[in-house]
Amino acid sequence: MAPLLDVRHLTVDLPTERGWVRPLNDVSLVIEEGQSLGIVGESGSGKTILGLSLMGLLPPATRINGEILLRSRGSGVSLDLPKISKNQFRGLRGRDIAMIFQEPMTALNPLMRIGAQIEEAILIHEPSCTHRDARRRAVEMLSRVSVPEPERIASQFPHQLSGGLRQRAMIAMALSAHPRLLVADEPTTALDPTVQKQILDLLARLQRDLALAMIFISHDLAVVSSLAHRIAVMYTGRIIEQGTAHQVVRSPRHPYTEGLLRAIPGMKRETLHPIPGSVPPLNSLPPGCTFAPRCDFHQPECDAAVPEPREAEPQHVARCILVPQETASWR
Repeated sequence: MAPLLDVRHLTVDLPTERGWVRPLNDVSLVIEEGQSLGIVGESGSGKTILGLSLMGLLPPATRINGEILLRSRGSGVSLDLPKISKNQFRGLRGRDIAMIFQEPMTALNPLMRIGAQIEEAILIHEPSCTHRDARRRAVEMLSRVSVPEPERIASQFPHQLSGGLRQRAMIAMALSAHPRLLVADEPTTALDPTVQKQILDLLARLQRDLALAMIFISHDLAVVSSLAHRIAVMYTGRIIEQGTAHQVVRSPRHPYTEGLLRAIPGMKRETLHPIPGSVPPLNSLPPGCTFAPRCDFHQPECDAAVPEPREAEPQHVARCILVPQETASWR
């Protein structure tokens, strides 16, 4: 059977005042039913654009090349999302694939009560459902995501809730139509550490209990490694390393991944070693490997061309000339 999601050589170009920029460049990945994939990288690496691409939420003028194949519910036919109509996408969004956005206060409608927003998501995909049943299911979903006093919370507006409760409400809304694939875009960024841990534990439990496939986007490799079966590391719009969580964390094969690990408290070293420099702007990328100017292992060969994916070991691939294996694919 085809994988649930199969992204093949996805490239995205966005129009800006200074011309076209490419936030995604030749991105390929595969997610099976019930599997979780962590996407990690610094700000500007393309993580959020990847999530928005999967949801069909990019600006109208965007140029998209490549394929995003999503196996639809029931028929089992894989649909190429960039090529389907807006009406078809509306039918998939929420039912087959849903997204938890980074900041719930801006994602939730400030003029609608929490319960009404969850009910709306249910009624869009199940028009035969009565408003009474939708209200009952909304309260049940709030209870499922561990919201205390769910009936009272359902009657409140987003500004009346704490950050943690707003994020739980956002998760409840995303799961209300029972999607098979959940995209979580840095859902704990604005939360304090205690609430962050609660949300991470909640997502892990829901992913396990509901057999969800999940893409978890974060700049924090430690957080991603605690949730994901597989990890893809992004830099300047490309996936530069991908493997199982154990492979990427315990034996990273790209210097950028190693740098991310060295910058995490308690992961590998007592002393933190930040990566020098910063992510280059997308409209003026260096030639060859775009990480080369920040890399301790920079060689002239790095500037000649963008390294092709090389297989370091089964299921573990990196774009780096330090990997001596033959050229491989991300699949």
